[in-house]
Amino acid sequence: MFRKAAVTTVSNGSYLQGQANGRLPSMDSGQPAQEGKVVLKKKVTLLRGISIIIGTIIGAGIFISPKGILKNTGSVGMSLTVWTVCGILSLFGALCYAELGTCIKKSGGHYTYILEAFGPLPAFVRVWVELLIIRPAATAVISLAFGRYILEPFFMQCEIPELAIKLITAVGITLVMVLNSTSVSWSARIQIFLTFCKLVAILIIIVPGVIQLIKGETQHFQNAFAGNDASVMGLPLAFYSGMYAYSGWFYLNFVTEEVENPEKNIPLAICISMIIVTVGYVLTNVAYFTTISAGELLLSKAVAVTFAERLMGNFSLTVPIFVALSCFGSMNGGIFAVSRMFFVASREGHLPEILSMIHVRKHTPLPAVIVLHPLTMIMLFNGDLYSLLNFLSFARWLFIGLVVAGLIYLRYKRPDMPRPFKVPLFIPALFSFTCLFMVALSLYSDPVNTGIGFAITLTGVPAYYLFIVWDKKPKWFRKLLGK
Repeated sequence: MFRKAAVTTVSNGSYLQGQANGRLPSMDSGQPAQEGKVVLKKKVTLLRGISIIIGTIIGAGIFISPKGILKNTGSVGMSLTVWTVCGILSLFGALCYAELGTCIKKSGGHYTYILEAFGPLPAFVRVWVELLIIRPAATAVISLAFGRYILEPFFMQCEIPELAIKLITAVGITLVMVLNSTSVSWSARIQIFLTFCKLVAILIIIVPGVIQLIKGETQHFQNAFAGNDASVMGLPLAFYSGMYAYSGWFYLNFVTEEVENPEKNIPLAICISMIIVTVGYVLTNVAYFTTISAGELLLSKAVAVTFAERLMGNFSLTVPIFVALSCFGSMNGGIFAVSRMFFVASREGHLPEILSMIHVRKHTPLPAVIVLHPLTMIMLFNGDLYSLLNFLSFARWLFIGLVVAGLIYLRYKRPDMPRPFKVPLFIPALFSFTCLFMVALSLYSDPVNTGIGFAITLTGVPAYYLFIVWDKKPKWFRKLLGK
């Protein structure tokens, strides 16, 4: 593997670089840090772990547009089935990551597990695509939803200007970056508060929906599977929509080194979070159909707002605010977690050295956080973000399927590895097969978009040989890379 020599240096008096060779200095809270070393502290408790997972999973999608699944399944019954199946599959994937997080106690999530199982090239390709495209585009998209819905109460009678949305979005992105650069504790506390707001928002929809069911409003569930025109082509797109809505269950594994008692807290946080989210998502969709027909749902721009307007009157004004807070929580949780992937990749020598530095007083990976700011701003003000995410949605599930396949591989390659938490073998086998099958099917059903995404992903291969393998780089080129 191509890794930096072990070194601890001071840069400009503000940052200390983490120890190399894939390991940080000891973070045992019972022992003081060695003099001259600064580490990321273990500040993620069980409650904070749950808030990271739930707060990142529940974004704008469940409130704005569950119609992607309905459109590609063709019926109410089939859409609810897909929501349930995607929740169960996500739980299976989360359990696999729980095992990986307790036996490989390093932060970095997907990147670290691919590196351990399959080596540096696929790991570099994963972090390359995440840094350049996926994370900036995903952050820009969820931030745009934040900007739109935070302004919604002020523009009830007219269209919101696009420039106003982008400006308030830029402010939101900057605020999240500053928060994550300043304090791990405050970022985690705010995430807990925002997670509470998300759950309140879901309850605001579920409770009236249950009341509607008690009143006998079940007409939209009659012949629930009637008119089902779903095809083999549409199902992978429906599952993509569902799995995207549940995506976020893997983010706690990005901060493994900062989790208190990871052997216990990682599996517990994952199981509790996934049960809450799955039950909440399915009941929220059931609540929608107590008031809105399938046809009306497909025409609605924001399902939660339409639902609230019909049942709550003036109280519906609070729904956009809750949606905006939900989006802000997803932004905060995503930046908090993914910055650790860049931190670890830099520590392994796969990204510029400065990204593995920690602020000497605040104990935050500040460079790994702020590197996303300019890239996200570029995505925000230029380009078709939604097409870009469509191009690369298959790449996310390709690598997640590869990670879980790596779990099976490690069972045979390293059978003596300590595994405090171990899942039955059929769970990773089923989950990895499902991910890879969806990827293959999407290449067949939508070859243009997925082909473009595949080509973008493959650019990581020459980049790996150019930046990592090539030893005889010119002096100016090495300085540019910080080496």
